[in-house]
Amino acid sequence: MSRGLTAEGVEALDKALARHVDRGDLPGLVALAARGDDVHVAAIGHKAFGDAEPIGRDAIFRIASVSKPIAGAAAMLLIQDGAMALDDAVRRWLPELAEPRVLRSLESGLDDTVPAERPITVEDVLSFHLGFGSIMTPGPYPIQRAEQELGLKTLGPPWPPADLTPAQWIAALGRLPLLDQPGTRWRYNTGATVAGVLIERVADAPLAEVLRERVFQPLGMADTGFWVPPAKRHRFTTFYAPDRDGLRVLDRPDGWWAAPPKLPDASSSLVSTVDDLLAFASMLAADGGGLLSAESVRLMTTDRMTAAERAENRVFVGDRSGWGLMMLVPAGGNGQPGGPGQAGQPGIPGIPGTPGTPGTPAIPGGFGWDGGSGTSWRTDTGSGLTGILLTQRMMTSPVPTELVRDFWAAAYAAIDG
Repeated sequence: MSRGLTAEGVEALDKALARHVDRGDLPGLVALAARGDDVHVAAIGHKAFGDAEPIGRDAIFRIASVSKPIAGAAAMLLIQDGAMALDDAVRRWLPELAEPRVLRSLESGLDDTVPAERPITVEDVLSFHLGFGSIMTPGPYPIQRAEQELGLKTLGPPWPPADLTPAQWIAALGRLPLLDQPGTRWRYNTGATVAGVLIERVADAPLAEVLRERVFQPLGMADTGFWVPPAKRHRFTTFYAPDRDGLRVLDRPDGWWAAPPKLPDASSSLVSTVDDLLAFASMLAADGGGLLSAESVRLMTTDRMTAAERAENRVFVGDRSGWGLMMLVPAGGNGQPGGPGQAGQPGIPGIPGTPGTPGTPAIPGGFGWDGGSGTSWRTDTGSGLTGILLTQRMMTSPVPTELVRDFWAAAYAAIDG
């Protein structure tokens, strides 16, 4: 019987990852490859350059957009409860979005609008079809300048975090016209922040509390949250951004995540550890694992992108993946997550196809997502592999880094049988 991963394979994985740390590409990382009950974790390097203490398996990282699927699970729990439904109009809880206007064109001024043809629904928000989000054509357009002036932080990098409360944020968004009619076009990111505010309104509780009570505590995700308290800060990594001279510090452990944020952003604000994320991934792979129902997992992992949307947003989802509810899923799937990866398959946001080791994927199929802080998670139920890579080096390009390619190639090569 296969043990899951080979000893030679995990040794090669560790060496492939250590090479990037040894040459100074980043101070450290924590990576996990799991198949069945065989779980291998590599903790390599340090939490910051100049640190003497080795990084631990329990190191805490900013997971950026890997926050999205986690918040999505909380939304699905509210749907399971009957507190809301996918076809409900969100205006019941978000009156700020009750009567949206829609730009006549992307180039239009903010007053050149038409009425929305129908209300925004819960499904529109969770599937990123609400009518607002990423703009793939060169700008800036009037709507982009207005969004920036309002400080929404939804059409660009989320660092530093938005200086708005959830109520202020949704009110500001409500003052802007939509880019598209609700339900007609997939646009990345904004729907996740809206989803966080929606969860708060439906549950009548702060998002952090909902996530803690409904997701983190049941799954034992003790180190996941929107900030890092002093008692855990010695495990928190320093966050770096590349520049001309190498790497510059973007955020230290006593920086932006040292206190509860004004806006607990469901799109990008969570911190977590490799074991907490494995607990979450394992729950989804086990048809909800007693937390979510199998039907909720099916709904969450069913592709809601059209072929045209996938082609337009290849930079985000690649050729063989699509978008379910708050997460990447197999393209055109029937709700069954997973499927073996293929060589050259894109997966990190912005990958237009990159070659992997022959016979293995550059990024696997299945479900999961990636974060601009240098994080990646996929669960490929076709091969049984879950991979999690946590780093503290910001992504500056959507093209997968050599480190990301090496991680997935080595993880697949470690499969036993």
